Amino acid sequence: MMNDKPASLSEFELIRRIRQQAGTAEHLILGIGDDCAIQQQQANQELLTSTDLLIEGIHFDLRWTSLEALGRKSVAVNLSDIAAMGGTPLSLFLAVACPAQLNSDQLQQFTQGFLSEAEKYSVVLAGGDTCRSTGPLMISVTVQGTVSKGRAIRRSGASPGDAIYVSGSLGDSALALQLLQQGESPPSQLADRHHRPQARVALGQQLAAQQLASAMLDISDGLLADLGHIAEESAVGAEIELSRLPLSNRFRAALEVDPQRLDLALTGGEDYELLFTSKVQDLSQHPELKPAVTRIGVITTEREINCRRPDADLYQCSRGGFDHFA
Repeated sequence: MMNDKPASLSEFELIRRIRQQAGTAEHLILGIGDDCAIQQQQANQELLTSTDLLIEGIHFDLRWTSLEALGRKSVAVNLSDIAAMGGTPLSLFLAVACPAQLNSDQLQQFTQGFLSEAEKYSVVLAGGDTCRSTGPLMISVTVQGTVSKGRAIRRSGASPGDAIYVSGSLGDSALALQLLQQGESPPSQLADRHHRPQARVALGQQLAAQQLASAMLDISDGLLADLGHIAEESAVGAEIELSRLPLSNRFRAALEVDPQRLDLALTGGEDYELLFTSKVQDLSQHPELKPAVTRIGVITTEREINCRRPDADLYQCSRGGFDHFA
């Protein structure tokens, strides 16, 4: 399962250490140490699987990201995909390509952050791979989870007239990254949103259990880009009311300094909040939903996405969402 050796640590010693720290879980018949993991599958459940790749210089920068925080983020951004379908995450599979300058202590910091975050969500590391990289640090994580049969929330279920909701607040992660790239230290509230995002697993499960969401995904590429995914898969359009966007106090303060930063809330990405549509027009009647959700717009028949200013004029965003190949 794991080969080559990062830094001064031998392959088998690395496997032994990770295996000791990873532990096990009730659903896991066999984890790290063999060619494959073996997991039990309940008859009334469907398997969810997602893979994410994080590459140094593209997804993260070690000049301002600690390896411990990177380990935590590697878990959270993957669990967010399970949350987006209303599922329960169970197992993680981690593959790391380590550059020569990454020593065993640094690798341990990453591993500790990864396993600590996994434990927070009651998820087990069930396998993976390691090798040496002649280039940057590369991290690939696969997550598997389950959802009750027929209850997975897809991107394709939105219909004209559905309300559009988002959890939490938008733009904090993108604002933190902007400040870091400008050589500034963002306030801790913003920095945590960027370095230590939270997967909205419990909220996704609530929305699925109560059948409140007709379509859903998590915001990784930016509100407009990800809403575009729902619109494309559902063959609909959307209209967003800018006055309804949920923004933190820190973000609103930054917006007063530079109004153009509104585009960070629309396209910045890495919020990892849940964006969903619903037949229910007022979810304020569901105070049990945590974090709170905000209605920001409506699904339309026109195959386009519009942002409406408070004066009813259309707003033209100056940038698009994140696209690896743009």
